[in-house]
Amino acid sequence: MKSDDTRHLTRLNRDHFVSSWKDNIQLLETVASTQEEAKKLAEKGAPEGTAVRAEEQTGGRGRMGRKWHSPAGKGIWMSVVLRPDLPLSLTPQLTLLAGVAVCRAIREVTGVPAGIKWPNDLLAGGRKICGILLESSLREGGLHYAIAGIGISANLTEEDYPDYLQGVGTSLLIEGGGIPVDRTRLTEAVLTELEYLYTLYIEQGFKPVKDFWEAMSVTLGRQISFSTPQGRCEGTAMGLDENGGLLLQDASGKIISILSGEIEMI
Repeated sequence: MKSDDTRHLTRLNRDHFVSSWKDNIQLLETVASTQEEAKKLAEKGAPEGTAVRAEEQTGGRGRMGRKWHSPAGKGIWMSVVLRPDLPLSLTPQLTLLAGVAVCRAIREVTGVPAGIKWPNDLLAGGRKICGILLESSLREGGLHYAIAGIGISANLTEEDYPDYLQGVGTSLLIEGGGIPVDRTRLTEAVLTELEYLYTLYIEQGFKPVKDFWEAMSVTLGRQISFSTPQGRCEGTAMGLDENGGLLLQDASGKIISILSGEIEMI
């Protein structure tokens, strides 16, 4: 079945889906990191779907230890507790799932045509509008829990960005023509989409998520470059493999799968 058809059929089911996660949000003022606050709750046995959202983060972080700019009252800085029964090798699929959920929510609530850059960034107008960070905790026997960190730049103006993010980051306010975003409504939409897709994933596996992701991707069909231990390689992004790796076709026609790392679109 083609991606568009799958999207239509699952959307019919989505219309009747009632979320419980959107009613389980802990709102905080200023924290170092919502990831750390969510981890504390997870260690104390917080149920799946527990969300921590802060008005401001002083030590927010993205992938590879990068600092995440999280000014007060301007964005959605949130982390969600997940407890999937999965092997650790499949947890990268949760990053892709979260990206789809946030992208769908942004499009629905704001109309901004966000797209997904593999593996964890959302772009609008060619600039970064959201980042997703998935961190896992192990225990004997496998995965204990995972924390999905979501940072959405909602109502930042150009002046809110420090020099190093000028021309790199953007916001829903900027891309939406200056219309302020209702952060509460968007938060609830993100959690509803996340719970819906997570439920679908647990019941049906990665295929529906893969189809959604490929339909919303701004990476596929593009020339990209990627660093490997053997050096830099370039090729065309073709799709996702069954584990969530990015399929790259090089100049010789060989297709390789990239499982983690940073890509650049040429």
